[in-house]
Amino acid sequence: MNLRYDGGGNFRIRQGTYMANATASNSFLQRIIGAAALDAAIYEEVEGDPGATTQAFAVVVLSSVAAGIGARGLGEQTLANVAFITVVSLMAWAAWALVVFEIGSRIMPAPQTRVDVGQLLRTIGFAASPGLLRVLGAMPAATIPVFAITAVWMLVAMIVAVRQALDYRSTARAVAVCVFGWVLAVTIAVVLGLAFGPSVS
Repeated sequence: MNLRYDGGGNFRIRQGTYMANATASNSFLQRIIGAAALDAAIYEEVEGDPGATTQAFAVVVLSSVAAGIGARGLGEQTLANVAFITVVSLMAWAAWALVVFEIGSRIMPAPQTRVDVGQLLRTIGFAASPGLLRVLGAMPAATIPVFAITAVWMLVAMIVAVRQALDYRSTARAVAVCVFGWVLAVTIAVVLGLAFGPSVS
């Protein structure tokens, strides 16, 4: 067991794979805002809170629904099309999460890496927080800029999340893991969209 300062005014105690925060936990909304603001302490907090698993899942689902709604800015979209885009977003995130876990924890772990699936899924789930803004893509002519900005923002958030969850001391290692997973996720989304998606009017 060791005491670790997180740089945000909090001391944390790590014992095995459990991390306890010496301060009170933040609300769900505060966690979303903090995760979007790339606050490393928030990612550490949700990593050590098993109760945040449902919250992380909710963030991913809401982010995917926001993508479905935001895509309406590309033209008239039916409810079925919105649902399709939502499902594709969920599948792309799941692929990203799987690749990040396999590479980060099995292929490129740091000597100090101690993480389980739940811890990683909670942190990268909250990394989808910037994706909630994709709903703004529903505004005419805003879809492509909004989706481009939020995609990069989510990638950066994922890098912070992975660095914290896998206890990387090197941000470059987290970048390598996340970029590879991101490319795969985007490829899956594009392939699914071209193969099964509706035509854009």
